[in-house]
Amino acid sequence: MFKLSKAILAVSLSALSLTAMAQSLPGVGRTALPKEIAAWDIDVRPDFKGIPKGEGSVALGNKVWDEKCASCHGTFGESMEVFGPIVGGTHADDIKTGHVKALWDGSEPKRSTLMKVATLSTIWDYINRAMPWNAPKTLTTNEVYGVVAYILNMGDILPSDFVLSDKNIKEVQQRMPNRNGMISELGVDAEGNNFKKDQKIKYDMWHARGKGDIQAKECMKDCIKKVEFTSTLPDYTCTAHGDLSQQNRFFGPVRGVDQTLGCNPHPSLAELDKEYNTPYKAKPGAKLAVVSITKPASVEPAIAETTGEDLIKQYKCTTCHKMQGKLVGPGFNEVAAKYKGNDKAVSIISHNIKNGIGMMPPHGHIKDADIKKIAEFVLTVK
Repeated sequence: MFKLSKAILAVSLSALSLTAMAQSLPGVGRTALPKEIAAWDIDVRPDFKGIPKGEGSVALGNKVWDEKCASCHGTFGESMEVFGPIVGGTHADDIKTGHVKALWDGSEPKRSTLMKVATLSTIWDYINRAMPWNAPKTLTTNEVYGVVAYILNMGDILPSDFVLSDKNIKEVQQRMPNRNGMISELGVDAEGNNFKKDQKIKYDMWHARGKGDIQAKECMKDCIKKVEFTSTLPDYTCTAHGDLSQQNRFFGPVRGVDQTLGCNPHPSLAELDKEYNTPYKAKPGAKLAVVSITKPASVEPAIAETTGEDLIKQYKCTTCHKMQGKLVGPGFNEVAAKYKGNDKAVSIISHNIKNGIGMMPPHGHIKDADIKKIAEFVLTVK
């Protein structure tokens, strides 16, 4: 016990000596100044705490939008070519109720920003921090107000002569189509007991009160009664889509297995029973419904060569480039016209793809042979 106390004392003295040393050194351990803390405090909260003073008209937002936003989001905020749509799917009744009906009845297959976002502060804060994507934090405070106002105008939430500011933004929040989208009316109290008839209380959907919306009883024993295959693909179709393990983005988890190594054999009923520990046993004479299809001896599947156009789709080049005309980057036809007659065109374009140029990031994860095919295809686009 005495040894332990000595060890604790030694550690405490060491910590005190380090603190004293830090305080004695210039510029080490100094308390942050209020201005320094304020520089990090840039978030805008749902109650609009932290939003700076300023104002921006719909007309100002329209101007900024056409110059810096439309290339990715479309002239009316409806584009899905680069990013998801910002405007669409909301109606006048949604503004009244604060619930977007299309999210409930499935009448809109797409999900726009105005359909999903419940708080206007989220839109303001995101634009202020991250937009435009190639030059974040270059918009002035008034321009951010203007862009937000223009987005709401495109969604028929604000009139075209509206001026959004820090003074009226709380009032505008009450017109957000999905402002109540994170609130649920439950006919139960905090302990899960039923209320009296027609008595309800509103809860935030993140709150763990009330009964869950899934009423099924959990299975704790003999849950898998029977596992069987009713059909399977022929073995020779395994490589129809190439090596799936190679068809991944250069970030995130790897999906797919190496199909060129062959398909795994179909498990037998006994193997399934053993793996899942199920009580199911086939009746005498019963057969597992597996369709076994073998490769016909006289049929050799044709393996088509991957083209440059295939690779452009595989590596998502069309996220920023169109065949004709500018999207985020120049159209492929513009690139082809620029390098027409240049003997080094393939090597120049390949170098730019691999190492990046301008706003285009490097693509070092793509094989050199694939990059060359892409470059050769780009030069053929008219």
